[in-house]
Amino acid sequence: MAFKGERSLASSGVDGVASTLPGPPRSVVGVDGQDVRVAGGGDAVSGEAGGVVSGAALGPTAEPMPVDLGAERVKPGPLLRLVQRQEVAFAAVGGFNTALGIGLTVVWLAVLGDNVPPSVAVAAAYAVSILIAFVLHRTLVFRVRGHLLRDFLRFVAVNSGGLLLNMVLLELAVSVWHFPDKPAAVVVMALVAVASYFGHRHISFRRRPPVEADGPVG
Repeated sequence: MAFKGERSLASSGVDGVASTLPGPPRSVVGVDGQDVRVAGGGDAVSGEAGGVVSGAALGPTAEPMPVDLGAERVKPGPLLRLVQRQEVAFAAVGGFNTALGIGLTVVWLAVLGDNVPPSVAVAAAYAVSILIAFVLHRTLVFRVRGHLLRDFLRFVAVNSGGLLLNMVLLELAVSVWHFPDKPAAVVVMALVAVASYFGHRHISFRRRPPVEADGPVG
């Protein structure tokens, strides 16, 4: 039943049953393939899921906005619940990955022996450690879902850019600016780690803001 001066939110229901809720008009997002349009003031509402609800004077309608359900963020995992801050979680995972890379390099050097150049052991360790680093950052730090291949390619690109930046800055610091090599290496690695955090946050695991489904219909 429609009351005078009251606007309603109407949607097509199961088996053509319509429901109305009092309040200002809202935009509704289509989910699971349903295309729902909502209007206020007793307007007609249509949906692919079934049925048409008719009412008094037709008014403006709002088209549904797409939602990428596969790319939404998920709730904080055990690491974020423990440390409370994403930056600290990133540093913890990064420290673990560094130790893992060193350990893998030593293992590959022992496995491959003296007949293989040491650079091969470094490359093999990097190939394994970057996969582990991607999984840990994705599941423990940034906590995202969907776009697995795209995220991985961006992650590798940001990681490679960080490695290149590290090499260039260290070379400049030691050869051009004549800073001591060991302190310069520590400072450069810290700067690159900060840059990598923002790179992974805004490039590797970037997600669009959630769709606002509560806005007024005008």
